[in-house]
Amino acid sequence: MREQEEKAEKRSVAVAIRDPEHPERVLTVLRPEDDEDLPSTWGLPAASLRRGESPEDAALRAGREKLGVTLRLVGTVGEGRLERDDYLLWMREFEAVIVGGEPDVDRPLEGVTRYVAWEWGDPARLEPAARRGSLCSRILLGETERG
Repeated sequence: MREQEEKAEKRSVAVAIRDPEHPERVLTVLRPEDDEDLPSTWGLPAASLRRGESPEDAALRAGREKLGVTLRLVGTVGEGRLERDDYLLWMREFEAVIVGGEPDVDRPLEGVTRYVAWEWGDPARLEPAARRGSLCSRILLGETERG
């Protein structure tokens, strides 16, 4: 337990964006091959919190910056913690709908994960990511304590 207390905590959010035509599907994103945590894995759009930023604001920013869309948050899916090699990851996951724009991952981003593709998909598509340690996938699939 002492080792866990010494690790820095990384606070982040993820967004489960529902398909307006098929609400059982969510918007999934493919992480790049060189991603340090989950290379070539399908997951949910996510963002780390910036200093002084609320989880809600970070979730809305993830939509704008990473997907080029305006989101409306409609609920909280849950939250969880996961110990990584170098840090403790805390994540809150929101449910959202797109209220403006069309998803586009071909966006210039520096210093953050740039996704290489996106698709509407069944949440079961996230099971491989959950097995590989994706906290956002585990939260959506109910494989962690709900917040």
